[in-house]
Amino acid sequence: MQEALQKIAETADIDVRWHLIGHLQSNKAKKAAGPFAWIHSVDSVDLLQRLDRAADDEGASPEILVQVGLADESTKFGAPADQARRIADAAAEAKAVRLAGLMLLPPWNEDQEQTRPWFVRLRDLRDEWLSGGFPASMLRHLSMGMSHDFEAAVEEGATIVRVGTAIFGTRTIKT
Repeated sequence: MQEALQKIAETADIDVRWHLIGHLQSNKAKKAAGPFAWIHSVDSVDLLQRLDRAADDEGASPEILVQVGLADESTKFGAPADQARRIADAAAEAKAVRLAGLMLLPPWNEDQEQTRPWFVRLRDLRDEWLSGGFPASMLRHLSMGMSHDFEAAVEEGATIVRVGTAIFGTRTIKT
């Protein structure tokens, strides 16, 4: 968050719509609600409500994606499907944030055919909610797929892919 906010300040003269993709701690919601046009990693009702209050206070209306944790990996964030639905329902009642869809980080595998079933599961979950009457305008995006598996993700319905490594190369974290 600190690095992103610094970059946002350094590029304030450029018209950029910033996306927050990584995990967002609830206590940082106030800092994220204004500067980011998109927040891809909403994984709890508490975080959603904090973002909504902060965005309302800032006069902002970020698009949000509910991060769904279908694989139940302890090293990754994301709400299980039933909790994800509660987040989506709460987002439908939000004042300022706007639900735009779902996001998934599947278990890592170099072979995109091994990640494809996770993309299918997220698409099926979205379709299940739609067939149950959830507003299509709030589920128009599926953010799934990264540099190594985006082809399979797109084939399975991704509208947003995260391909930073393919564009910029492997990131070196400064310590």
